[in-house]
Amino acid sequence: MKVILLTHTKDVLRAVYTAARTCYSADFPEEIWNKNTPLDKQKKLLEKILKSGHYSVLEHVSFTFAVEGISRVASHQLVRHRIASYSQQSQRYVNFSKKYSYVVPPTIKKNEKFKEKYEKLMKNIHNLYKEMVNEGIPPEDARFIFPNATTTNIIVTMNARALHNFLRLRCCMRAQWEIRKMARMMLNILKKEFPIIFKNAGPTCEVEGYCPEGEFSCGKAPTKRN
Repeated sequence: MKVILLTHTKDVLRAVYTAARTCYSADFPEEIWNKNTPLDKQKKLLEKILKSGHYSVLEHVSFTFAVEGISRVASHQLVRHRIASYSQQSQRYVNFSKKYSYVVPPTIKKNEKFKEKYEKLMKNIHNLYKEMVNEGIPPEDARFIFPNATTTNIIVTMNARALHNFLRLRCCMRAQWEIRKMARMMLNILKKEFPIIFKNAGPTCEVEGYCPEGEFSCGKAPTKRN
């Protein structure tokens, strides 16, 4: 798996600051944008705004990630986050006869017996796919035999508020291991590049010190009731 931040809104802090300041100023937004406000002053206001839960200002900036080599299991979970834009590698138009890869779950990877059977099955599936395509079956029909383990590449764009929600849910220990790994990689990039915007991003247990899952909690943090 590989996660790369391809691009993002220009002047992220300035854009969010302008949005936040507009809510509390008699000045026109263009005047606020062009004032060239010192960075420290921008950060101070943003920290105050975000601490108060005024996250709507984060919707004005977006981030585009390239995610490479995740399984179709993970991509199907990812696209359930609807406040986002996606462009995914097509199994209809891409011919996988020469290049085919798949994800091996850690529990299978460390079990020699099932790892061998798993890899043999994947090889047989790919061989059958190649045979069908070589004999005239369209890739869009041959793909029907591919399992959820088949890897895919996807571009995802989310605004900062949607990312906060995504990271809160998918960095949680109860999230499936693959999408959790992907979310953690995204979180690490965002915290490094934009510490003010994503200072409080991540699972609730790490950000607020409690688990909102109730009886479904993993037990690593107290529930809100406790």
